[in-house]
Amino acid sequence: MSRNNNSDGVKGCMYQMNNSGNTADPSSRGESQNRPSQMDSAGATSQHRSNENGKGAGQERTPASGENAEKMTKNTKSDEVQNSKPNNSTSGEGSSNQPSQSAPMDTSDASSVVFSLGTSPKLEEQWTTYPIQNLKTMEDLSRECNLLLAKKEHTILIDMTCFQSGVIVPHQGTHVWDSHHVKLPHLYPPPPSHHKSHAPPSRWEVTRHALHRLTKGNNSIGDVQSAIMTYNARNKDNWTFDALYYYGQRLHTMDNNLHLLIPKMAKLALDLPDLIKKPIPLLRQQQNQAITMSQQQISCLLANAFFCTFPHRNDTKPNSEYANYPTINFSSLFAYKTDPKKFALKAQKLRAIFHYFNTVTNEEDPAKPDGLVTFERISIPTSKLPQWKTQKVPLTNLHISPEGSIEEEGTGMLQVDFASKYIGGEVLGSGLVQEEILFFMSPELIVARLFTEKLADNECLKITGPQMYNLTSGYSETFYWAGPYNDRTKRDNWKRRYRQIVAIDALDFKNPKEQYTKENIKRELNKAFVGFHGDVKTAIATGNWGCGAFKGDPKLKALIQLMAAAVRGRDMAYFTFGNKELAKEIQRMHEILTINKVTVDKLYNWLKEFSRHNTREHHLPKDLYGFISEKIGHMASLL
Repeated sequence: MSRNNNSDGVKGCMYQMNNSGNTADPSSRGESQNRPSQMDSAGATSQHRSNENGKGAGQERTPASGENAEKMTKNTKSDEVQNSKPNNSTSGEGSSNQPSQSAPMDTSDASSVVFSLGTSPKLEEQWTTYPIQNLKTMEDLSRECNLLLAKKEHTILIDMTCFQSGVIVPHQGTHVWDSHHVKLPHLYPPPPSHHKSHAPPSRWEVTRHALHRLTKGNNSIGDVQSAIMTYNARNKDNWTFDALYYYGQRLHTMDNNLHLLIPKMAKLALDLPDLIKKPIPLLRQQQNQAITMSQQQISCLLANAFFCTFPHRNDTKPNSEYANYPTINFSSLFAYKTDPKKFALKAQKLRAIFHYFNTVTNEEDPAKPDGLVTFERISIPTSKLPQWKTQKVPLTNLHISPEGSIEEEGTGMLQVDFASKYIGGEVLGSGLVQEEILFFMSPELIVARLFTEKLADNECLKITGPQMYNLTSGYSETFYWAGPYNDRTKRDNWKRRYRQIVAIDALDFKNPKEQYTKENIKRELNKAFVGFHGDVKTAIATGNWGCGAFKGDPKLKALIQLMAAAVRGRDMAYFTFGNKELAKEIQRMHEILTINKVTVDKLYNWLKEFSRHNTREHHLPKDLYGFISEKIGHMASLL
């Protein structure tokens, strides 16, 4: 990105920057701060998880190369996969924005492979999978990633002229108060009064005075509660702050920084009128819209969420104004739960939140953010969804491993958020499964709840450029904050991290048998297809989407995602989170489908047939992969 050398323009931008409180360092534009993180308040230092696959953030990866699928299948006796056509180009016209294509495959030994799976012998400890370093990432396709959306449906909250000069300042605009935009707290209409000289203070004046008192320092948890309730008086009988008090009693002695942090957070919240200068559109259903904002603007909005300043967002009744949106004010995170375990888990959530605010308000912290993040809602009309029975395309490459994670080993790929239709799920409540944990690792994702309406069946939300701040460990009731994370992921020309997350919500099956109906299989295929949308064909990093609490069958969900990825022309990295047997089964199934040249349309027809068999009332459920193996064996016998 070229710099603007007009000195008057730069001075003007710097003036705006000083008045907006932005202290972004223009010299860091386009690259990460590769310095170790300072000690956080708990005394923990930044640490990177071990990389079992030899792939780390920012590390150069070999672009995908042509593979001989037959060799990959037969190569279980070998230690390495044979790369026949290495391609060392990394971006631009010389690089392929497509997954690597497999050479023609010999099906002469297909029956023996089918027999192995069908009779379920003991699987070997080692198996061959596609090398993760061959999967394409955002850095490999940097030229395509650097194309920021330039269309009227994209709202950019920073001044792009100043940005070209290396300075991030808010874009000037005219605020509105309507049903199409976020209702910001400082824009709340004043109460009506017939006597202007004796008019009651506006809600923002009350809010501003309450938060200003917190900037003085030496605050207790009670002071925070009193400030919040000053402008939320109508909720005095509904809101409790027991989880926040629990944090103060049990963990504050470990972190010991709230007396310094709360004043900085209050000041950050009060910067709202200076940092947000134009309306923020609501990302509403069936509209393709995007919002790009600075990380500083995000931190300001989240500080307001912490102090519960957003108006009209506390009523969650079915007919309320924002019934179709997630909650954004943090009141539910502070709320009372009778189970002591819930207290402890919410306290761990608060540790992650406080560490995030400690980072963004600390001018000396090398992890202090100074980039941009894009939030894009994607809606694909029903008429443009695939006819799955006609998709004669082969499956793409699959890397599968029981080790590693979507967030770490999947750096630079399209990372799947196993989402709720209300983005973020129970992140501000008691939930602690994949989506909620992801949002605490990267708290900037929480701001999407401010403007993202409930996802419909043909929609997803894609977030480009979020930073990772926290290490976590455990899952659900074993979750805890494990320390700070100094994100060294490189940035694109728009100062967005090479991290892209797509939120796709799977169906929640009260009765697991329902997932095998043709309608539900098609719904999940379409949802994955929408989520894997994009002109930049990076690999997809995913796992057991919609399984666990939603009772999805991981074998079925793996096939559904592979089929959608194939139609989109994208390779896949699949992580089974420690389940070695599942990884082996999915890998073997992929090998069989690939060596037998089974295309998406054929697999879709088999899934429909399996659905008819499995949903009959008196039939015992069959194993999906065994059923497909029989179909392949029959197909091979006809050749």
